[in-house]
Amino acid sequence: HMWTLHVPRRIQDLRNRVRKSAKELAQTTPGRAPTVEEIAEHAQLTTVEVRTGMEALECFSALSLEAEMPGTDGYALGDALGGPDPAFDAVVDRVAVRPCLEALPERERTILYLRFFAGMTQSRIAQQLGISQMHVSRLLTGCFDRIREEILAEAR
Repeated sequence: HMWTLHVPRRIQDLRNRVRKSAKELAQTTPGRAPTVEEIAEHAQLTTVEVRTGMEALECFSALSLEAEMPGTDGYALGDALGGPDPAFDAVVDRVAVRPCLEALPERERTILYLRFFAGMTQSRIAQQLGISQMHVSRLLTGCFDRIREEILAEAR
């Protein structure tokens, strides 16, 4: 047998005393498991020490991610693990770009907001701001270049 976690010697000793007492008490309490209090009294330990010893019992064997969880109709522990989530990448990107956006002039921030958060076309933005669509395109390209340079400079 091997421990799946390093368990201090003192805790291993508690585990052994708890296990031994629980086995002995199981003979005198048929049909039910002995209580923490009964084990504590029998082993001359505190209830906290008994609980610590009981927790150490769990460190002796690893759970399989494929093993069915009791009472779950085929649900395995591995089913509860998360997977890659593109939303996390979006959050990281937004946090990274925020200082760059805050450093942009107000008009350029407004254009970026209208384009990417309000979903407006370049033509519609140009109409609303009273400038040409070509000028909106140039301003967006300038914003992208500036933000890209700042992000890449931070990464170096």
